[in-house]
Amino acid sequence: MGLDRRKLERIVKGFANHRRIQIMELLEREPKLSVFEVSYRLNVNFKTISEHLRRLTLAGLVIKSNKGSEVEHILSNSGKYILKFLRTLE
Repeated sequence: MGLDRRKLERIVKGFANHRRIQIMELLEREPKLSVFEVSYRLNVNFKTISEHLRRLTLAGLVIKSNKGSEVEHILSNSGKYILKFLRTLE
């Protein structure tokens, strides 16, 4: 049974950006944030954050859940493992 290299590539590309790592760190501290809340806390354009969250979600590092008219974002278990891994590189 081998590694799914395409899946690994998608994960690596998902966090291969300083802003996405910053978003993951924020969601670790403050889960269940909307795109607007992430944008506000990081002082980054809404559209930019929306795109980063989309990429993190595609990589399986962030999970979206609908709460009424809002969409909340939480760090997935894979996202938590990636942050732990990244801290070993510091």
